[in-house]
Amino acid sequence: MRVVVAGATGRIGSRTVARLRDHGVEVVPVSRRHGVDVITGDGLDEALRGAEVLVDVTDAPARTEGAGLYFFRTATTNLLAAAVAAGVEHHVVLSAVGANLLWSDYFRAKLLQEDMVRNSPVPHSVVRATPFFESIEAMVEKNTYYDRVRVAPVLVPPVSTEDVAVTVAHVAVGLPLFGLREVAGPDVRRLDELASEVLTARDDKRVVVPDAQARYFGAELRERTLLPGADAHVGHVSFTEWLARPVVPTNG
Repeated sequence: MRVVVAGATGRIGSRTVARLRDHGVEVVPVSRRHGVDVITGDGLDEALRGAEVLVDVTDAPARTEGAGLYFFRTATTNLLAAAVAAGVEHHVVLSAVGANLLWSDYFRAKLLQEDMVRNSPVPHSVVRATPFFESIEAMVEKNTYYDRVRVAPVLVPPVSTEDVAVTVAHVAVGLPLFGLREVAGPDVRRLDELASEVLTARDDKRVVVPDAQARYFGAELRERTLLPGADAHVGHVSFTEWLARPVVPTNG
């Protein structure tokens, strides 16, 4: 089996490539680092030649207004065209739990991406993930006002990127779902409590303030917006385990 992974050098993509190779399949990584650009389309036809499966775990490089819609519309158009030309038999795309419920540029863009894949002639599977652990940490920074972090007190089962990659790889080597597979973390917690745990673990003195009006990357939340369905695949890594891991410093 020959599987092309678009977004192969990202947080999810690199793990997905590793898990697919664990399945013994031939993996073709696609990213600008590999000389392929999903926005311009450069190199896509060659990369997908002979591929049976296309996995799309790309992500928009910016969260500014309109950036998500532009990225996912353009990238998905190019990927689908190349997939059809190559005779790809299965297109797997990674999306987000709540994409159909959350109204912000990013989540509208993810829903558009899903719809484009569903309406294409290529058999498809959509994997929706709950918020990644790293997203909770990023939200803390985005929602900080002076020494206060305002977070909506809603329920969420955050998931590890490793568990997401395992699910994406498993779906990719199976038959097309022509529908959804959801993946979530093992523990359902309140979002504001998770934010407080991040600050405590990082010895950060900021204070989390529960605020029902606080946004999640631009989206207004309801109590159950970030909860998956009852048949979601449940991962193994807990948020507490992830927080206990050493923080790897970044260069620069």
